[in-house]
Amino acid sequence: MFLPFFENLRKGGVPVSLREYLTFLEAMGQGLVTYDVEGFYFLARTAMVKDERNIDKFDRAFAATFEGLASISIDQVLDAVDIPGDWLEKMAEKHLSPEEKAKVDALGGFDKLMETLKKRLEEQKERHQGGNKWIGTAGTSPFGAHGYNPEGVRIGQDESRHQRAVKVWDKREFRNFDDTVELGTRNIKVALKRLRRWAREGAHDELDLDGTIRSTAENGYLDVKMRPERHNAVKVVLFLDVGGSMDAHVKVVEELFSAARTEFKHLEHYYFHNCLYEGVWRDNRRRWNEQIPTEEILRTYGPDYKCIFVGDASMSPYEIAYPGGANEHWNAEAGQVWLQRARDQWASHVWINPVPEKYWGYTHSIQMISEIFEGTMVPMTLAGLEKGMKDLTR
Repeated sequence: MFLPFFENLRKGGVPVSLREYLTFLEAMGQGLVTYDVEGFYFLARTAMVKDERNIDKFDRAFAATFEGLASISIDQVLDAVDIPGDWLEKMAEKHLSPEEKAKVDALGGFDKLMETLKKRLEEQKERHQGGNKWIGTAGTSPFGAHGYNPEGVRIGQDESRHQRAVKVWDKREFRNFDDTVELGTRNIKVALKRLRRWAREGAHDELDLDGTIRSTAENGYLDVKMRPERHNAVKVVLFLDVGGSMDAHVKVVEELFSAARTEFKHLEHYYFHNCLYEGVWRDNRRRWNEQIPTEEILRTYGPDYKCIFVGDASMSPYEIAYPGGANEHWNAEAGQVWLQRARDQWASHVWINPVPEKYWGYTHSIQMISEIFEGTMVPMTLAGLEKGMKDLTR
């Protein structure tokens, strides 16, 4: 029965194994979900999706497999009238608000609603547009598509317009988990978690379960043991490009910055424009009178730090290759000199580029910085960030 679902998952790129599929069938056989479409969805997803990057692919395969439940032809409805009434009632209870249930009752209850649907299907011989009785479109009948009736049954419509029908089967969630799309803060946190080195420090604020069990067994009485909570001990220095062409990427960079501040306890951040030069700053409002010499940054943070650059790398090639090439000030040394010094200081480094990777080949400066970073430039997607975090752990 569910074999086409399994095949659609595999065709859609969800790496579901036969064992996972059999686990799903076993769960269904045990009756873990009955009369609950939403529960069926989550059971199937839990059993057959092991990586949240595949949730959107799963949703598409799920919709493709069960789209008939949202787009029902007249003949299909007539063939399916023997569906158990309690199943349909359970669906109604799941999707209807108390006010809508009252309106269904006003029609004569759910049984009356389905009975009337069957009767009208048998009476109606042609398509009906508008109106309030026959099954059709753009009307107020309880049955049809693209109309409005709070106690309706949607037939032959790809998606819900009012989100008020008894059967709603169009909702897709977690679309941004696909590893080819740009990220939100939560997704970025998921990717940054790949860069971890756990350590315990500070006060005793976490239950040591193993130590408590061991001590209790040895002493013959309950002996609670505490230990310092583990924290991510990775140390990061973050350089953020601001202004100019980066204005188009402010939102996603803000999300990255927010996620980084949450994930990394030891995080130092500085701003630059276009390319790294002799000075950086912490406050963009004081960028001209409170710059910090880049040499000082290189001396302050040791080689145990991980270095992350965030920028679109889109500028004049002269800004990278020549002294005096910077567009806002005279730089005595070329930008590539400072980038190389940063790479020499921090062996673990990565450049995160918010420009989609498919466009990198059209901008000379992106290719130049990519060559300087020797393959450690990554796009700002979930897959890109995961690769970047993996590069930083080497």
